[in-house]
Amino acid sequence: MTSAPTRDDSWEVGYIQLIRQNTMFRRLWAGNVVSLLGDWFNTIALYALILQLTGSELALGAVFIAKMLPSGLASPIAGLVVDRFDRRRVMIGADLIRAVVVLGFLLVDEASEVWMVYLFTVLQVVVGSVFRPAQNSSVPNITATNELMTANALMAATWSTLLAFGAAAGGFATEWLGLKAVFVLDSLTYLVSAWFIWRTVIPQNTDAVTDRGGLIRTAAKDVLAGWRHMIQVPEIGRVALAKAAWAIAGGGLVFLLALLGEALSPTAASVAIGILFAARGLGTGIGPIIARALARDRAHWPMILGVCISASGLCYLAIGFLPWTYWIVALIIVAHATSGANWVLSNVLLQERTEDRWRGRVFATEWLAVMVADTIAILAASLILDAELLDLRGVLLLLAGTQFLCGVAWVLLVVPRERRWAG
Repeated sequence: MTSAPTRDDSWEVGYIQLIRQNTMFRRLWAGNVVSLLGDWFNTIALYALILQLTGSELALGAVFIAKMLPSGLASPIAGLVVDRFDRRRVMIGADLIRAVVVLGFLLVDEASEVWMVYLFTVLQVVVGSVFRPAQNSSVPNITATNELMTANALMAATWSTLLAFGAAAGGFATEWLGLKAVFVLDSLTYLVSAWFIWRTVIPQNTDAVTDRGGLIRTAAKDVLAGWRHMIQVPEIGRVALAKAAWAIAGGGLVFLLALLGEALSPTAASVAIGILFAARGLGTGIGPIIARALARDRAHWPMILGVCISASGLCYLAIGFLPWTYWIVALIIVAHATSGANWVLSNVLLQERTEDRWRGRVFATEWLAVMVADTIAILAASLILDAELLDLRGVLLLLAGTQFLCGVAWVLLVVPRERRWAG
C-alpha cells in the first residue's frame, strides 16, 4: 500500500490540477459522481411515488425520515467499522449491496405496498451509512495539505451539482421514462461507483482488526470512547455540531421544498419538485466555491459558520412572505449557498483537527447529530401540517425563524470559545 502524498502548505492547487495530478482522488471522486447522480434520480422518483399513491404530507415526511434517521442511528457503528476495516473495501461492499436493494422499489405499484418503500429505503441508507464516513475519512489520506481544501470544495460542489442536475433530470425522467426505469438506473450507478473505487489505492493509519468477535463485543465501548474523545477535545466537538445547528430547522425546510413544488405545479409535481431541489443543489455547489475563494483566514471560519446559518434562515423568511412563483428559486439558491459554505468549512476543520484513528467515529457521530436534528424538524413540520395547526406558509416561517436564531446562538456561544482556544 502506498503512503499518503507529501504535505506542503506553500500553495493551493486548483480543481483541474487536482483531478489531473492526483489519480487516487480522481477515481474516488468519479465513483462519487456516478452514484450521486443515480441517488438524486431515485430520490425525486420516491417523492413523486409517495405523493401519487398517498397524497399525504405525513407519508412524504416519513420518506424523508426513512432516508435520514436510520442512517444517523447506524452512523456510530458505521464510524467504528470505518476506523477498523479497510475503507476501500467498505465502500465497495456498500455500493454492491445497495445496487441490489434499490431494485426492490420495482415491486411497489399500489398504496397497499407503500410499506415496502420505507423498508427498502431504510435498508439502502443503513448499508450506505458506512460510505459517507469512509469517504470523508479517506480524502485526507489521498491528498496533500495544499490539496485538502480544494478536494473538499470539489466534493461538496459535486454533491451539489449532481443534486441540481440529478434532481431536475430526475423529475423529467420520472415523468417521461417512468418510475421503474429510474430505479434501474440508480442500481447501475452503484455498480459503476464500485468499479471506480476498486481501482483506488487508499492508505490508512487505523487499528487493524485481529479478532472480529472481540470487535463486536467491545463495539459499544469503542463508540462511547469516540464520543468521549469529542467531549475531551472541545475544538473537535464544537465544529462537529456546525452542520447540526443548521439542520435543527434546515431539515424541515428541505422537506417543505417537495410540498412547495406540488403547490407551484399540481399537474406536474415531479418537474416542479425537481426544479426546486435543483436550485438547492446549485446553491450548495456555489457556496463551497465562494468559501474556498474568499475565506482564506481560518481564524474567521467559526464566525462564518454562524453567519451562514442565519443567512439561510433569512432567505427562507423572505420566501415565506413573498408570493409563490418560480422566482423563489433565486432565494433557494442563496439559502443553500450559505449552507454549502457551512458544510465544506466545517468538514475541513474536522479533518484537520482529528487524528486519522478517530476520524471515522468523529464524522459518523457528526452525521448522527445532523440526522437527528433533520428528523425532529421534518417530523414536527409534517405533524403540524397533518393536524392543520398551521398551513404550509406558516410552517415555513416558523422553521425559517428558528434557523435564523440558531445562527445567532452559534455566534454568541461558539465563536467566543473558538477565539479563546485559538488565542
